[in-house]
This record gives sequence, structure tokens and C-alpha cells, in this order.
Amino acid sequence: MPASVDAVIDALVQARRSGGVSDDAALPQAVNTADDGYLVQAAVANELGWFDAGVPVHWKSGGASRSAVMTHAPLPPAGVWASPADARAWPFNWRVIEAEIALRLGRSVDAALAATLDMESAAALIDAMTVSIEVVDSRWKQNFKAPALLRLADLQSHGALVLGEWVPFAARDWLAQPCRVQIGERVSEFRGTHSCGDPTWVLPAWLRHATRDGDTLPAGTVVTTGTWCGALEAHAGEHVSVAFDGVGHAEIQL
Repeated sequence: MPASVDAVIDALVQARRSGGVSDDAALPQAVNTADDGYLVQAAVANELGWFDAGVPVHWKSGGASRSAVMTHAPLPPAGVWASPADARAWPFNWRVIEAEIALRLGRSVDAALAATLDMESAAALIDAMTVSIEVVDSRWKQNFKAPALLRLADLQSHGALVLGEWVPFAARDWLAQPCRVQIGERVSEFRGTHSCGDPTWVLPAWLRHATRDGDTLPAGTVVTTGTWCGALEAHAGEHVSVAFDGVGHAEIQL
């Protein structure tokens, strides 16, 4: 393992343990490929014992468009909460809100099955959906201005995930789907703004990634699928609520 990758692992582990940030200024070229970034994700998780009990069962996945490479991260279980969530004691460095739809597997998926999937057949494996709020955060001093591969190594700048009530999954006109986000007194409304047009677009790439080392994802595994609202700044003490018509809502007290 290159020493530069070791340095990134050490920096992220230290930041996670302290609840603070590490300086990424000395590490701009330390992660040179996405594979390096995923290696760092796995090493940090191993060092901190996040998945000692088994494979990750909460993930984030997404991309800027259908033509972009999808990126993925397994999520530490301690930072996944049911709505309504109270995060006033959680050690965020920054608080940025992404309104999302999370999807849940209705059956187990291994690498052999994942290799066969397209968008339609992957969506057929989903049994439920819910509104989710991702609180985006960073362990890097330059936060979201850190190099993209360092952000990938840092679980794609993941902070915490809030999940609403599950409802049966059904195909929808996602291009017409309304979404409402309220942060404190500020209200923003969106319609059909998922970057890939449909949250199920991420499924084939995510399932192949998550099973690439021989793991089998169990039924009940959850993936949150990308923001509908861009990245909205929030602050400690604010209440955040997200609603998707026909799907549900979720909320968190920061």
C-alpha cells in the first residue's frame, strides 16, 4: 500500500476519533484513483470496527448525471437514525442538507446476480422506499473544497442519514416528483430534480460495487440515491424537514 494512502487513512481515522478535521493540504495527490478512495473507505471502517458484525447494510450512491461515473460509500451504523432524529449531540463539523429517496432490497444480492442487472431488473429487487435526509459533513479542513478523490475516501463527505417511514416501492413519474425542504424558516421547493432523473438509476452500479469483493447484501439493505435539492447549508440548532409528495417525510433537529 503506498505510504500516501496510509497517510490518508491515518488522517481520517484521527479525525473520526477526535470529532474534528484533518488538514488535507499536504495530501492533494495522495489518492490517485477511485480504487484508492475505496481502499481508504474500507481501511478506515476496519480500523474503527464499523462493520465487525457483518457487511454494511446502509449505503449512499449517486452521480452528477447519467453519464457520470456513479460513486458509493458504506455508511457507519451509528450515524443512521429513524425520523424524527435529534442530532444536537452529534459532532458535526459542517451541516449541509441533501433531500433524497432511499431504497430497500427485498431479497439478497450476490455478485453473480449483480452482474446481470440493468435498471429495470435491479428496480424489481426493491421492496420499499422512504424519504431520507443526508447531513453532509467533512473530515477535511478544506471541507467540500478538498480534492474529489479525498472526498470519496471520506465516504463522499457523509455525516449522518435520517430515514422516514417505509412505504411499498412503486414506479412513479419521478420527473414530476415534488420535493419540499424546510431548514429553520427557509423553505425550498423542487420538482423532478434528481440528477439522474430516477433514483433507481444508481442501483446496478451500486450493487456491482457493493458485491465486488464477494460479499452478499442481505434483504433489507438500504441505499440512499442522491440529492434532489443540491446542497443546502444548515446550522446547529435548526430544524430540518423534507417531504416528497406520495412518499412521505423525514425530519431532524440539528
